[in-house]
Amino acid sequence: MRRDRASSGAGEGGGREARNRFSRARHVAGQDARRTADDAQGRYAIMLRHMPRVGSMGLDMMLRTCTIQVNLDYASEADMVKKFRVGLALQPLATALFANSPFTEGKPNGMLSYRSHIWSDTDPHRTGMLPFVFENGFGYERYAEYALDVPMYFVYREGKYIDAAGLSFRDFLKGELSVLPGEKPTLDDWTDHLSTAFPEVRLKTFLEMRGADGGPWNRICALPALWVGLLYDQGALDAAWDLVKDWSIDERQTLRDAVPKLGLDAPIAGGGKLRDIAAQALDIAGTGLTARARFNRAGDNESGFLDPLREIVRSGKVPAEVLLEKYHGVWGGDVSKVYDESSFNCSLPLTGGVGGGLDHSVCRVDFSPS
Repeated sequence: MRRDRASSGAGEGGGREARNRFSRARHVAGQDARRTADDAQGRYAIMLRHMPRVGSMGLDMMLRTCTIQVNLDYASEADMVKKFRVGLALQPLATALFANSPFTEGKPNGMLSYRSHIWSDTDPHRTGMLPFVFENGFGYERYAEYALDVPMYFVYREGKYIDAAGLSFRDFLKGELSVLPGEKPTLDDWTDHLSTAFPEVRLKTFLEMRGADGGPWNRICALPALWVGLLYDQGALDAAWDLVKDWSIDERQTLRDAVPKLGLDAPIAGGGKLRDIAAQALDIAGTGLTARARFNRAGDNESGFLDPLREIVRSGKVPAEVLLEKYHGVWGGDVSKVYDESSFNCSLPLTGGVGGGLDHSVCRVDFSPS
């Protein structure tokens, strides 16, 4: 069951350093072990070869990034469309609140979320803010048309990944794929192909929110609380849409482009800054969580999971800014201190509700490749 599940990837591309740091948390429940091994040797090898052909930072994405992602249900096509639009428009807010990657190779990199910046030049054919989602008539069919035009990576056959990087899935549908002439795709091939698009929000049988950096336990739980609160209650969803419905394509893109460097100081439509709507968005999410009326054993509802984000907004400092202050202050320029500050091990049960033990808690954590 995918409802309210935060999926935290130990490295978006499975990098060696990330695997070492999170090795005890990398069990992938429910996935065939042979397919997991094949992924490492086949899928990712194809991506490693292809990434430098289409962008300057694809290898950084694969080998040096860590994210928290949240998968969210929708009830109908119309429900999907509204949640998709709100998720895309407010994804830069999540990026800002969770910005936590200000260092590269031992020194500040000039960004608050370098991970988000990396996505700006990974592969323009499979990333981005998807402006067509806001067009009249958007629905499942339009997203399928988009996905058909995303260049392929591979085809999985008999335990092996066949390199199809850059080829057309439309040709595959016609039996004209050069690496498998005469063969047409299966439903599994289509499912695999959908997993190779990397927009800020990705549509599958659920909506995947992809904008946040990795972080400590309390922020892992805060991310699904933010999105569940905004999207799962109709009143909250309507209020969230009211925040962003008048933003133009260019205004949404400008915000997304500015957030990796500026965080909550990124400009929004109308001349303000992202911080000007952050508290309001958290209030809407809190109202949505309260309306869900899910309680832990102490009688607390899920809105408490938002407290780390409320503190970020109150202080005016995103996590990366706190780390930079320490780097320039008490750490004396020694970035290795970040491991003492930020490392954690997986001491909580990964299949239980975190923060109260509710089976249906908003924060259910599943570590898996992203």
